[in-house]
Amino acid sequence: MFRCRRILIEVGVLAGLALLFVPLLVIRVDTDGGLTSDPAHVSHHQVALVLGAGLTRNATPTWFLADRLDAAIRLYRLGKVDGLLMSGDNHVASHDEPTAMRTYAIAHGVPAAAITLDYAGFDTYDSCYRARHIFGVRSAVVVTQSYHAPRAVYLCRSVGVDTDALTVPDWGRVPAAKMVHYQAREVLADVKAVWDADVTNPSPRYLGAHEQLHLQPATVGAG
Repeated sequence: MFRCRRILIEVGVLAGLALLFVPLLVIRVDTDGGLTSDPAHVSHHQVALVLGAGLTRNATPTWFLADRLDAAIRLYRLGKVDGLLMSGDNHVASHDEPTAMRTYAIAHGVPAAAITLDYAGFDTYDSCYRARHIFGVRSAVVVTQSYHAPRAVYLCRSVGVDTDALTVPDWGRVPAAKMVHYQAREVLADVKAVWDADVTNPSPRYLGAHEQLHLQPATVGAG
């Protein structure tokens, strides 16, 4: 009886580990070759998709988000993208990530005509889905931290957007204790990502009517 119980426990543990780590493997295999940390190695896409990452008490981008914005702005200046799609959380008037992101980009030389705002990017899946179905994005460079990039690329590709990623630093930029937490959380997020992309295909919390995508190619090398 004890041996039987032990076998069942071991099988349960193995099944649990498979549930956690198979999605991680699926996502990494699917996105292999689509990630780079060098803007020069990025091929041309319609937009840089910048995902929200919090605001300070002064309603300005956190350094975490500023890193993403700086990299996206660099892509735009290099002519790698024709516009920036800022996707973030604006569930209350006092927390408006997209507007803060636009203000930052304009202050760093990006014309307003090259910026599109998505106020309902409440999570990565919603941002990707809305990019394709609300704004008509066909190709995008997702700009995010390295630990998050594979899942973001996977989800965007799953909804029909030809996607690669430009990664910005996390290890060494983020305190080690926080990075361990982020990495652990990402394992669980990978499970949800595969479930959403390959099983349920849910619609975002908010969908709405089609909106215009603003594109204005930069003069290459400007700035």
